Amino acid sequence: MSAIIEAKKQHVDEIAEQLKNSVSTVIVDYRGLTVEEVTELRSQLREAGVEYKVYKNTMVRRAAEKAGIEGIEEFLVGPTAIATSTDDVVAPAKVIAGFAKEHEALEVKTGVMDGEVISAEQVNTVGSLPSHDGLVSMLLSVLQAPVRNFAYAVKAVGEQRDEESAE
Repeated sequence: MSAIIEAKKQHVDEIAEQLKNSVSTVIVDYRGLTVEEVTELRSQLREAGVEYKVYKNTMVRRAAEKAGIEGIEEFLVGPTAIATSTDDVVAPAKVIAGFAKEHEALEVKTGVMDGEVISAEQVNTVGSLPSHDGLVSMLLSVLQAPVRNFAYAVKAVGEQRDEESAE
């Protein structure tokens, strides 16, 4: 086997491993972005702990097949870049959806979460969710509300009794 074919197989294996290990993947078409805009996008993704790479579509097709991900073949047309995260499910979608709002040239093709292919609309919906810390904060606020309301009610009853005993 030639060295080129062996190198391509190794590259496909690396992409397949990246797809398997990621908790969230977003596939985009970056046509129309300037070099400065792509650099800015890469910087934002890097800050969020997201890996962003441009791949050949045939390599991604083979890697997706090897990783057991079905249904992304139809989206692998034209220039393709992939953003993956192994830690934060929301991070790739959040950064890319936010960037796409400001730069219309960036087009979300599809995404993969928990091994399932999701639509571009779903990627944008996930991208509009608050961060993990924000969600935890919202949950804690919801859980605290009944306890806080109960404490106010007990305090009001106590104050009412104090007023009645003072009369």
